[in-house]
Amino acid sequence: MVRTLVALAALLLVAPPLAAQSLNPPPDAKARIDRHFERFTGRPGCAVGAAINGTTVFSAGYGVADLEHAVPITADTVFEPGSVSKQFTAAAVLLLAQQGRISLDDPVRKYIPEVPDYGTPITIRHLIHHTSGLRDWGGVAAIGGWPRGTVARNHDDVLDIVSRQHALNYAPGAEYSYTNTGYNLAAILVGRVTGKSFAEFTREAIFQPLGMSSSSWRDDFRRVVPKRAIAYSPDGTSFALNMPFENVHGNGGMLTTVGDLLRWNTNFTDAGVGGRALVDSQLRKGVLNDGRTIDYAGGLVVGNWRGVREISHSGATAGYGGWLARYPDQGLSVAILCNVSSANPTQFGRDVAALYLGSVLAEPPPVPAPVEVAGLQGMAGLYRNLRNHSAVAAAVDNGRLRIGGAVFTPVSQGTFVSGDTRLVVDGGRLRTGDGTLLERVEPANPTAAELQSLAGDYASDEATAALRVAVEGDLLRLQNRPGTWITLRPTYRDAFVAAGLGVVRFLRDASGKVTEASVTQDRVWDLRFKKR
Repeated sequence: MVRTLVALAALLLVAPPLAAQSLNPPPDAKARIDRHFERFTGRPGCAVGAAINGTTVFSAGYGVADLEHAVPITADTVFEPGSVSKQFTAAAVLLLAQQGRISLDDPVRKYIPEVPDYGTPITIRHLIHHTSGLRDWGGVAAIGGWPRGTVARNHDDVLDIVSRQHALNYAPGAEYSYTNTGYNLAAILVGRVTGKSFAEFTREAIFQPLGMSSSSWRDDFRRVVPKRAIAYSPDGTSFALNMPFENVHGNGGMLTTVGDLLRWNTNFTDAGVGGRALVDSQLRKGVLNDGRTIDYAGGLVVGNWRGVREISHSGATAGYGGWLARYPDQGLSVAILCNVSSANPTQFGRDVAALYLGSVLAEPPPVPAPVEVAGLQGMAGLYRNLRNHSAVAAAVDNGRLRIGGAVFTPVSQGTFVSGDTRLVVDGGRLRTGDGTLLERVEPANPTAAELQSLAGDYASDEATAALRVAVEGDLLRLQNRPGTWITLRPTYRDAFVAAGLGVVRFLRDASGKVTEASVTQDRVWDLRFKKR
């Protein structure tokens, strides 16, 4: 039944846009977009593109592509769109499945035996939907002290990190967690199955047939790319270079223009590459082991925004950022590419989309008035996320519950909402809409003696790194790289937060002796370091 519903949903997603013929650009579209992006005058900025029913109705550049040489951004400027690239990697894999060269239910180890055997097979389908449980290789490298951007890595480095992981974040198919690792493995798989480089296969199978003549992959970051924008990050009152000096790609690393991205979006209606079979499979959402459907499809997020269907993906790599969206019922596509890390391509893109969609968009729902609930004041305090062990504080504020940066309004005795997020009281714990449980814990204020019991050296062959933990005054400090010390701030017993590193927990044996340290980030859960 679930598969039937998913298939029906996919067919509906690719139906011809019924309202597209009535969508017309406002007469002052150019002037309004110009005003919106004039903030980038004389500084790094963005390129903008929009199309209706496959016809480009707007394309322009704003700001500077190269500050040293005063080169302006144009609609033909080449950027990296970060993870917007993932939909092209997914398409390459789906084309191979369509040709019968692979099955999406094949174990990944059939093609990439470097992936460890975790008992339950990780399938190619798991890679596409971010349900593999694989740790993000970049997160593992960062925990070891050398995050992305500090070492020029390639796919051999990715395989090396993957091959050393003893555990997954969760059993394959049990959950969703975004991980670049899966898409790097997908690119490697394409190369091994076809006998061509991933870059060559996608050029022949996707870019050339669609006329995407400005698109390629950063498989050699030293390569000279005509019309490429330099990427920057703010640095005080000026800017500093922030380029992706690595050859890892497939997760990101695509080089492209707004015009090429709009050409790609036409394939979802014209189906020139892969036919309707490719389009249908790429728009099919992932399904977890327990039957839950997630919004992530084949390198695309399939959802809704302000009452209209939106198929999109955002991305960021070093100082680059990008966003590509399609509104199938209205026939609208919007592409945004930026070369400064402070830009917000998703927000910019939706601002442009709103200009064209106009009255089609629904007004955001009003914030509900809070209802009085018994015991609200008693819900304030510290909670532990049972998924990633992070700590979050809850406070009562004007009849609402503030957790982190979100404000939850009580709508019934046991239910709170914040935008589209729902929070339910579950046996004294709090449960979010995705099933994450928050458990009440007591804040910790460790003594000097307790801190000293945690000091020592810890090592992990998974991260090929060592952590040194030491007490300095009344602070616990951690070193994961020569010359770099991070302060550990206590949260609950034996748990600390380390800025830029994640959650650090110290684990004890039955006698109470500290034996391990565990580090958790959003995309790497419970990476263990044994105490020497």
